[in-house]
Amino acid sequence: MIDVPREIKVESEVKDFILKAKKDFRLCTTCGGPAILPVDMSVPKDSDIKVRIGDNTLHVSKVQARYIRQVDMRMLLGYLNYCQRNGIEEY
Repeated sequence: MIDVPREIKVESEVKDFILKAKKDFRLCTTCGGPAILPVDMSVPKDSDIKVRIGDNTLHVSKVQARYIRQVDMRMLLGYLNYCQRNGIEEY
């Protein structure tokens, strides 16, 4: 059994971002801490916790689910910086 908080809250800005992007994302572990990436960059695992956001899903790594209480925009900064450097308009 996974020791997970009763509820993982997702900040409204993160929800808005996912709804606008119209794709699934995954909250995973990186050397810089928790990061939200599209599922084509971080493939979901069967053990992930799934959080529905509109028609999309935020897959939360079971490792991260043990430690976080809220998903916030700081977890998207690495991806947003990557998009900006590569001329990808995600936001």
